[in-house]
Amino acid sequence: MVAVGRASFYASKFHGKQTASGETFNKKEFTAAHRSLPFGTIVRVTNLDNGKMVFVKINDRGPYIKNRIIDLSKAAAKQLDLVDNGIGKVKIEVYN
Repeated sequence: MVAVGRASFYASKFHGKQTASGETFNKKEFTAAHRSLPFGTIVRVTNLDNGKMVFVKINDRGPYIKNRIIDLSKAAAKQLDLVDNGIGKVKIEVYN
């Protein structure tokens, strides 16, 4: 599966809260939320503005904001240089 769209990242207030998979959300880990991919799926996320990429594990559901395809942990967003803008255009590809 490959998709292109907007990515955002979790606000710090979710750090330590339980995700839909039952895991505890840690903003320092490379995880993400997707509406339908199975929990545990590894996804390669590429920032289409700068070519930077990161691998994340799906462990939550979302995003719940229209026109966004993935919600990233802060660590993943930082790796992609998305933190300052808050959102960015990305390509996501299932890796495993």
